[in-house]
Amino acid sequence: MRNPTVLLVDDDRDFADMIADALAHHGYVANACYSGEACLSRLTPETEIVVADISMGAGMSGVELCRRIREQGSHVLVIMITASIEESDAIEAMRAGAWDYLRKPVGPTEIALAIAHGREHLQILRALRRLDEVPAPVRDGIVGSSDAVARVHDLIDRVGPSEATVLVTGESGTGKELVAKALHARWRPDAPFVAINCSAVAPELLESELFGHAQGAFTDAKSAREGLFAAAGKGTIFLDEIGDMAPLMQAKLLRALQERRVRQVGGTAETPIQARIIAATNRDLRADIAHGQFREDLFYRLDVVRIAVPPLRDRREDILGIAHWFLLAAAARTQRPVTRISSWAARKLLAYDWPGNVRELENCMERAVALCRLDEITVADLPARLLDATSETAIGGEDSPRTLDEMVVRHVQQVLARTGGNKTRAAGILGIDRRSIYRILERHGASAT
Repeated sequence: MRNPTVLLVDDDRDFADMIADALAHHGYVANACYSGEACLSRLTPETEIVVADISMGAGMSGVELCRRIREQGSHVLVIMITASIEESDAIEAMRAGAWDYLRKPVGPTEIALAIAHGREHLQILRALRRLDEVPAPVRDGIVGSSDAVARVHDLIDRVGPSEATVLVTGESGTGKELVAKALHARWRPDAPFVAINCSAVAPELLESELFGHAQGAFTDAKSAREGLFAAAGKGTIFLDEIGDMAPLMQAKLLRALQERRVRQVGGTAETPIQARIIAATNRDLRADIAHGQFREDLFYRLDVVRIAVPPLRDRREDILGIAHWFLLAAAARTQRPVTRISSWAARKLLAYDWPGNVRELENCMERAVALCRLDEITVADLPARLLDATSETAIGGEDSPRTLDEMVVRHVQQVLARTGGNKTRAAGILGIDRRSIYRILERHGASAT
């Protein structure tokens, strides 16, 4: 038999059995226990969630059960249920280490939702623990092990050793140049890798940059200069943001690729192209062709093999690994003692859509490391735009009783106000450590200042 993942603990046997049966219909493996002692005896490594009544008559209370589970070093999350409306009960549950706090009357749907949230949190905690033990894999400078990244690596491995022209597509910040460098490393790693951003060079200068110019070709051409195609030799030339190239320059590039020869601006001699061509764009070139903004014949010259780099939102399973990698890199570079990401900050990272992709995530982690006061990144260290990525609401809707989050945060903020913001004194009054204050406040998106 499969061990239970959820234990329901209540001295009201009918209620415990009813909830356990209902959870089974939600897909959970759930068993009912009728005392704290019975629950402790049935805890297994597979147990994920304990839902316990805070007051169970004779014997161990729900708070004591929660405390005993914590003392065992277990990663089980405990959800408290009570008929009480006293804030002191919520504070006591928090001190014991409860994950959530629900008030009766509560039904199977509300409990199932609380359990679902708890299990999501457990998955994040496990992912963070794995990263502490074994950081995310990095290959060709690309961090991650998702299926989407595996497909990119597969294409790099297959086309890399050939001289085929490659078009790398993807949104800004996804790592298109890393793909180009990986292709070059499998082609001729000892030869030059020459990159140019076509959108960063004025249209009237791009031809000279690519093809070179003869002495006297224009006013400032006091001497001849070789272009990037010549500088690349038998290596790779990477034409980044090719979709932003002006139409006239597109025609000249097309001719060069067709003839495999370039002619310097103001010159007559032609030089053969020996370099491999890799182009990249964040634009939809087919849409640009339809609107007359990009040459169709040039597109087919470039689109021999296409590698589409996925946006970060399409490989969310890689987000924490990438964030952890950037965290360690920024901490080492700045000599800050930051080593991990809190579970609540991780939730925000996972919920955000990352329109700037990996580049935006790198910027976010560098900022967080610079602002971090502890040895872990918290919600307070993240940019404000990430804080609105999710909306934490009370279970059961707007009319439901306050959750443990809301009750505890309000109490902590009141104590902090009484101590003038002195967290050490507030922690002493609350009976918790100073770090716990930061964690309580960040869970609700509140500031610790």
